[in-house]
Amino acid sequence: MFALVDANSFYCSAEQVFRPEWRGRPIIVLSNNDGCIVSANRLALASGIPKFEPYFKIKAECERLGIIALSSNYELYASLSASMMEVIGRFAPEQHIYSIDESFLSFQHCYPAIPCLIKHGHALRRTVWKETRLPVCVGIGTTLTLAKVANHAAKKHQQYHGVCLIDNHQQRKEILLKMVPAEVWGIGRRLAKRLDIMGVKTAYALSKMAPAIAKKQFSIEVERTVRELNGEICKGWDQVRADKQQIFSTRSVGNRITDLYSLQQALSKHVGIATSKARAQGSLCSVIILFASNSPYDSHPSGFKHTQRLAYPTNSTGEITHIVNQIAKEKFRSGVHYYKIGIGLVDLVNETHRQQDLFEPARDPALMKVYDALNLKYGNDSLFMAAQGSAQKWSMKRQFLTPQYTTCWYDLPKISC
Repeated sequence: MFALVDANSFYCSAEQVFRPEWRGRPIIVLSNNDGCIVSANRLALASGIPKFEPYFKIKAECERLGIIALSSNYELYASLSASMMEVIGRFAPEQHIYSIDESFLSFQHCYPAIPCLIKHGHALRRTVWKETRLPVCVGIGTTLTLAKVANHAAKKHQQYHGVCLIDNHQQRKEILLKMVPAEVWGIGRRLAKRLDIMGVKTAYALSKMAPAIAKKQFSIEVERTVRELNGEICKGWDQVRADKQQIFSTRSVGNRITDLYSLQQALSKHVGIATSKARAQGSLCSVIILFASNSPYDSHPSGFKHTQRLAYPTNSTGEITHIVNQIAKEKFRSGVHYYKIGIGLVDLVNETHRQQDLFEPARDPALMKVYDALNLKYGNDSLFMAAQGSAQKWSMKRQFLTPQYTTCWYDLPKISC
């Protein structure tokens, strides 16, 4: 048996942890530069506020309805996620953290020792709430995909009280009949449209598809999904979270960039983000893509995109920052108000199994290990390349940012007794 534990509207719930007066109120969280709605709790959705809508379009409506709008507080979310995952990990011998708010658990070697998995799930929910004040739902099934289905049901249907167990055919059928294929893990929007044309209107109908037909008509991944919906284990940790083949860090800036020095700072910032992700999955980069442009809505869209192949693969922040800054000097054009900036690391190779080169320059990977360890311990950008600059006037707008209660000394909560 497997379980998927997922936080309810995680960004919104995280904002309520240190603001109990906000509990029971509609909340939305905005994307970078307070652009689009990326998270909305149940009360906000019930008020008719759609996700992924540009905030400026519905700002007046949110104010009229008394909806609390907040900027993304990534530092707070990462800290609370780490605390939540630590608590969740106590309830099974094997844990796989899938995303910032989702974690799989495996009961493969201990299920008979747990008298009731539903009670176990409720105990997990209570403990997470008691220690982190984050609400979670628990879905339990015989495969990873069925655990995801059960979690969906635990969130959508109140009769499960936040914990759903799929362990028999009848219950599996009842839940799958209430789901459309697009709600099944691994079935994207385009794939769902093709299934709809074929007459596959429910997740149960998808589960009844012959695996050989699913593979022939779509792909081996769809075949695995069909088999998993029928209780056959086809996916493991390595399938659900494979290493990325490309890593990008992009963002629109809060204030337009008009000088070379600020452009180099912004690109260097994205190099730091992308290379740290590459090191985390043990990858080296062979090709760099860097780009910068003004807004596509400007009267004269302008910018550049450059692809640079490296002589030797690397994941060193210092090396790639140096190369990017040199390219930025050549590509910068005065008079362009740069708005969208980004870095891409592509053609990634495995750091462990890569073929070595006799003439490759010597590197010191221990330096980057110390660099990453300090940032992990003390927070992002505790240590950074000087090329990023210390006064980043171009940094993203976060006008509705709440305090970083758990990562900043100045924002520690104050309790009056």
